[in-house]
Amino acid sequence: MEQHHAVVVGAGVGGLTAAVALHRGGWRVTVLERAADLAPVGAGIGLAPNAQRALDVIGLGDRVRALAAWQGDGGMRAPDGRWLARTNAKAAAERFGGPLVLLHRATLVDILTSALPDGAVRTGAAATLVDPGDDHRPARLATPGGEIEAALVVAADGIRSVTRHALFPGHPGPRYAGCTTWRVVVPAPERPFAPHETWGAGRLWGTQPLKDGRVYAYAMASAPAGGRAPDDEKAELLRLFGDWHHPVPEILAAADPAQVLRHDVHHLPDPLPAFHRGRVALLGDAAHAMMPSLGQGGNQAIEDAVVLAHHVGPAAGTHDIGPAAGLHDIGPDVGAHRTAPAPDFVPSRALAAYTADRLPRTTAIVRKAARTGAVTLLAARPAVALRATLVSAVSRFGPGLVLRGFDGIADWRPPVAPARSA
Repeated sequence: MEQHHAVVVGAGVGGLTAAVALHRGGWRVTVLERAADLAPVGAGIGLAPNAQRALDVIGLGDRVRALAAWQGDGGMRAPDGRWLARTNAKAAAERFGGPLVLLHRATLVDILTSALPDGAVRTGAAATLVDPGDDHRPARLATPGGEIEAALVVAADGIRSVTRHALFPGHPGPRYAGCTTWRVVVPAPERPFAPHETWGAGRLWGTQPLKDGRVYAYAMASAPAGGRAPDDEKAELLRLFGDWHHPVPEILAAADPAQVLRHDVHHLPDPLPAFHRGRVALLGDAAHAMMPSLGQGGNQAIEDAVVLAHHVGPAAGTHDIGPAAGLHDIGPDVGAHRTAPAPDFVPSRALAAYTADRLPRTTAIVRKAARTGAVTLLAARPAVALRATLVSAVSRFGPGLVLRGFDGIADWRPPVAPARSA
């Protein structure tokens, strides 16, 4: 076994972030992706200040912040266009220490892969865990090219994680959340609009600008599992949202039916007993899939990645002292770049610390996302009316009360100092 070879299973946002963080710590990293290419499944992703600060640790936070497009007002609306609650970009940035950044997933994947060495990512390479290993023997993975040994395996293989099932076969796994989502990216409408999320009876719509001038729109509705439109998903969205306020009809008119993505929502309401076993660490949806109602799924995967790299530590003999190290920036002499001995990697100790850091936080966010989703999808008219009244009443006290629901989430800070921007 090569002492500091890490294998990442899955090239999504969390897996790629972990690969970059470990690479910056001197590990040799191999990313195995089952799909034939890295074309992202998805449309937009919102990165809150907590994820941006995590990306600061690997020198990429400023590249993401440069893509912030939300300026001015925004908030929550009713389907007829009434504003139920208003906030603004400045208030959010002041409260949480940074802007909310909406960007296309393909853009984020490009940013992350640009920070990895050529050849680190292998597509068309499905991997199956053979042995999780322990402190005295390596983990082993079966791949189409043969078996691989690794000092560390990062399982970022999504909500249907085969690795999670291998580690914890008695866990009940993902559960249908009772709703489905749609996502689409379209050119911006001619008439201006304020970014918003609109809550109806058992339905939700959001419209957010992207830096490149396009618009990311998303929708959610209560629905039986496995449902599909009898014609196409654009037609389904027109039936559900076609009479809602501006810019919803214009967004739908501009949508290409072939580009409308629909996915049922599954989550992991039953927490895992741990996020590790042997030399294997789970992260992202493989560890704690959540409803999208807080917009934190990808953000928490990014947090996982930098916290995991922090606890794993740098590869022996490659510890770079100074701001470029990112993961372990020590000493007062900023700008110094010299190697120092790193402690040996002891999986049982390092990965137990990772679980201790991440399991309580993500469990709480999974549960909060489920509660928020239940409120969002209220369908009975009296309950919907009461919800609108309460939201409107709270918003009268200013945008701070609307934003308070993200206290303890968006204001999170990583356990390590930021690196210089890459």
